[in-house]
Amino acid sequence: MKIDIIGDIHGCYKELISLFIKLGYEQKNGYYQHPEGRKLAFVGDLTDRGPQSVDVIKVVSTLIEEDLAYYCPGNHCDKLYRYFLGRNVQITHGLETTVEELTSLSKNEYKSIRNQFMSLVDRSPLYHVLDDKKLVIAHAGIRPDLIGITNKRVKSFVLYGDITGETNPDGTPVRLDWAKKHEGSVWIIYGHTPVKKPRFVNHSVNIDTGCVFGGALTALQYPEMNTVQVPSSQPYVIEKFRSFDE
Repeated sequence: MKIDIIGDIHGCYKELISLFIKLGYEQKNGYYQHPEGRKLAFVGDLTDRGPQSVDVIKVVSTLIEEDLAYYCPGNHCDKLYRYFLGRNVQITHGLETTVEELTSLSKNEYKSIRNQFMSLVDRSPLYHVLDDKKLVIAHAGIRPDLIGITNKRVKSFVLYGDITGETNPDGTPVRLDWAKKHEGSVWIIYGHTPVKKPRFVNHSVNIDTGCVFGGALTALQYPEMNTVQVPSSQPYVIEKFRSFDE
């Protein structure tokens, strides 16, 4: 099993296409395929904050429909899904950029994107367990003792991380560094928390390198465990990147 796992995209469509090409994917029959049969995977947070969330939805949805990729939803995906359901969600923290794109669409285009995105989320698991349980892909990660479970607690963990319920001075949730305590041989690949470079810790890899904040869009090649990146075209916002004490 050979997979190219891509970190949080957040509407950075141009960087996504550049990364596909750098990884060796070629457009064929309207979607990207690898000549060696590699598959793509996405750790979630396809939309919000960046300039082309609708285009990202289209390309990822098509890949999933053609069985050429794996996807698990992130917290921004979950929020957009609830927005499409008509729930009372706050149009903030990046969702406003996606909503602005959506409101510029025709009624038929809006309906098509809504259906495509909701179908994408509906058909996708909270996290993927692949390669004979040697690889797990989850948006914000997962502890090994939770693998195989899909209750509300696990959903909160994979969408938001190991949160405590407390908040930092800047209003962000306090998250425990679960990766530092990760044990075992299963590789857990995740994103959610922007870091300046891919973070390899105890058979876990954070590949959210903050493309939408001016960092890079990163792919992890499994099982080779190589990283491939393209630089962001967005302004660099240093305070959005988290540093860890290893």
